[in-house]
Amino acid sequence: MSGQGPMRVLAAMSGGVDSAVAAARLRDAGHDVTGVHLALSAKPATMREGARGCCSVEDSRDARRCADVLDIPFYVWDLAARFREDVVEPFVAEYAAGRTPNPCLRCNEKIKFSAVLERARALGFDAVGTGHYARLSGSATGPTRPVLRRAADPDKDQSYVLGVLRPDQLDGALFPLGDTPKAEVRAEAAARGLVVAEKPDSHDICFIPSGDTRGFLAERIDEAPGEMVDPSGAVVGHHRGVHDFTVGQRHGLGIRRPAPDGRPRYVLGLEPVSRTVRVGPVEDLDVTTLSGADPVWLVDPPSGPLDCVVQVRAHGGTAGATVRVTADGVDVALAEPLRGVAPGQAAVFYRPDGGGDVVLGSATIAATA
Repeated sequence: MSGQGPMRVLAAMSGGVDSAVAAARLRDAGHDVTGVHLALSAKPATMREGARGCCSVEDSRDARRCADVLDIPFYVWDLAARFREDVVEPFVAEYAAGRTPNPCLRCNEKIKFSAVLERARALGFDAVGTGHYARLSGSATGPTRPVLRRAADPDKDQSYVLGVLRPDQLDGALFPLGDTPKAEVRAEAAARGLVVAEKPDSHDICFIPSGDTRGFLAERIDEAPGEMVDPSGAVVGHHRGVHDFTVGQRHGLGIRRPAPDGRPRYVLGLEPVSRTVRVGPVEDLDVTTLSGADPVWLVDPPSGPLDCVVQVRAHGGTAGATVRVTADGVDVALAEPLRGVAPGQAAVFYRPDGGGDVVLGSATIAATA
């Protein structure tokens, strides 16, 4: 989004360095900026555990301190109920169904660029600005279709977790950090006197600050014991529920008998109806085709085969591909195998030319082969 002059912008401030510098840049660009911290937990922890989680009381205080330094209005919005309904509960349900969701994608889709954007527009704001690392061109109020691109810093690129957004959602977004390496963002924060300049990044699921996803799910999903079988169909172990596993997992399988060839076993597939966990050698994780549901397009939906680059994980997991639109979604044929692709993940499609950095669309992976 660019070129429309000063706007009223709501800056989402998590309490971290990225969103603080983003808010500062929006203010310096001449926009009328108001900071908002999203309270997403009904019972937030008092303190963060290093780089684990976010949305703590400490984060809220840090966001307020940064807003004070920037001399912008600041508010806290309680979206805990909406977050639980749209992100946490679907996350648990997906694991119970044997799929592997990415809650950051759903938070962007359902919270930051749905609930927050809707409320912001209702209050007269033109756009929502965040500290995401992605590049965006196009206008919030003009006729130009928004174009989402990878960030200049490939190690911090977040275009994948934004690839599920619709054009109308991106049309109301601003990402001021897309052209800047992370090291420069921290240096800028220090130069501005922001207390979060050296604050660790959050790397875990924000609503599981302990990092113990298995324990979190065990408190919310009843045990459903079943068998672990190898490619021959032989039972090699037992488990408490398919929600304890993800496709590609190697450690923590609890299989006491080694494979006949002595090689490690990996989770190949999860079958919640039969309560079966399929395990086998690493090469059996390779997939060459996948089907996707609920596609979202930032370009006109293709009427024929679409050559692209597909990405199936937030970092890595890319391959050349051909996408075909079907009655149920999309079919994707990979030019080379990808390993450990799990249903429930997102497949984000990028334009193959120009460095493969322009997002074309996305779909939720429904099945692989």
